[in-house]
Amino acid sequence: MSSPQQFRVDEVTPSYWRVTFTNGEVNLLDVDSVEQLADLVTRIEQAPELTVVVFRSDNPDFFIAHWDVRSDQARVAAMRPGPTGLHPYADNFIRLSRVPAVTITEINGRARGAGSEFALATDIRFAGPRAVLGQFEVGMGSVPGGNPMGRLVRLIGRGRAMEVVLGADDFPADLAAAYGYVNRVLPEGELEGFVDTFARRIAGFDKVAVSDAKALVDAAAHVPDEESAASLNTFFRTSGRPENADRVRRLFELGLQQPDGVELELGRQVGRLR
Repeated sequence: MSSPQQFRVDEVTPSYWRVTFTNGEVNLLDVDSVEQLADLVTRIEQAPELTVVVFRSDNPDFFIAHWDVRSDQARVAAMRPGPTGLHPYADNFIRLSRVPAVTITEINGRARGAGSEFALATDIRFAGPRAVLGQFEVGMGSVPGGNPMGRLVRLIGRGRAMEVVLGADDFPADLAAAYGYVNRVLPEGELEGFVDTFARRIAGFDKVAVSDAKALVDAAAHVPDEESAASLNTFFRTSGRPENADRVRRLFELGLQQPDGVELELGRQVGRLR
């Protein structure tokens, strides 16, 4: 029995697609997400006229909350490598960052952990005023697996990357924009219209010019595959250790992965764990 589709694709025009993510009450990224995203990235790579893709969520409170902490670890470990030769979690983000089309994330609500890593793998990030980004993993005793370290260093600088990753705190929209974590914040009610207008503008340009310009920008800010491999390997090595089991248990008691629990202020709450 196939799993429900988490990525709904609206082919607005041959050159402009809008992809909406939905998975449960808080939009968790899980093993099914990884498999479905791999298929979606291949579809994007093979679309001859596609120039721009917008990623969004149908949940106003959660873009992508984070990785599903209760995922089947045996199934994760058994996943076959993707085209880069790496585990598909890392492979997806590498390939997504390199598709010829321009990729834009429209972030309303929370994008922490894997959600932040997804956004960082796209080219441009626009946020609504209630958006929250962050990498909380160190606060739970593990290292982020989707290489936000490497991407954030190139995006916002070493010191701020250290603050985001090691502080494990939430970054509300305005602060995220001030740091360069997102491109800009749009006023309440204006995000979707702005992103749509911007995407249609790029979609109307010549694809060769767009994709070649993107490739040159990417070459100037190259993220080696080896960094992504090291990040994910370190996540696998550091997550699930018994010395941090009590931290994880306490977070679930506070409503981790529930829409009205600790997820609303996860960065603050991990800072209170001792």
